[in-house]
Amino acid sequence: MQRTAVVTGASGGIGEATARRLAAEGYAVVAGARRRDRLDELAEQVPSIRPVTLDVTSQESVDALVSTLDRCDVLVNNAGGALGVESVADGLLDDWQQMYDTNVLGSLRMSQALIPKLVESGDGVLVMLTSTAAFVSYEGGAGYCAAKHAQSSMAETLRLELVGQPVRIVEIAPGMVRSEGFAVTRFRGDESAAARVYEGVPDPLTSEDVADAIAWSVTRPSHVNIDRLVIRPRAQAAQHKVHRVSGG
Repeated sequence: MQRTAVVTGASGGIGEATARRLAAEGYAVVAGARRRDRLDELAEQVPSIRPVTLDVTSQESVDALVSTLDRCDVLVNNAGGALGVESVADGLLDDWQQMYDTNVLGSLRMSQALIPKLVESGDGVLVMLTSTAAFVSYEGGAGYCAAKHAQSSMAETLRLELVGQPVRIVEIAPGMVRSEGFAVTRFRGDESAAARVYEGVPDPLTSEDVADAIAWSVTRPSHVNIDRLVIRPRAQAAQHKVHRVSGG
């Protein structure tokens, strides 16, 4: 029987790239996101992708998606994102709440809902899409870093709690990725500020690079668990060490 993968946040960026890549790997992909028009376009291009309207901050929405599934072999908790660059002292509570609701509680809702099906599959894989922000904090990023730290902790805990069950827990932690909309959203639509993040950086990661890492991790033999895969562009040695070329 064809294996099924559920990808959240699949209407753009890393989520869309992952849905496309897993479909190419032979999975029946359930692509969930709020932007249904984008999902419908994706499904028209890739017939093995089924679009489902999904808001991971809503338990009702999560439950509705799960009710349509006969099985789930792979769950990719990708929905998330960053909002704002204010300091802790000036941070907006609504931003922090939204980042936590989406990145952390969204992943929790999806994981709780689908762990039984992952176990039933006999060879399930749960992927948590975190970030290098899960390990190193930086000025102006406390809310996002806090959310990603929480997701990373959830992945580590799930691996401990599900040991002995036929489920692998994989954490994918990208560094600098020039994915659709991420920086623009963080800078509240300021495209010039978003562009400056990548200014002069030779070849930041693409969404397809991260999707490739996800696909490789979930297609390892069932006895092989990729606990954590950190992926950065060559130009980024660390959060605060990025090579930039003049005139870029």
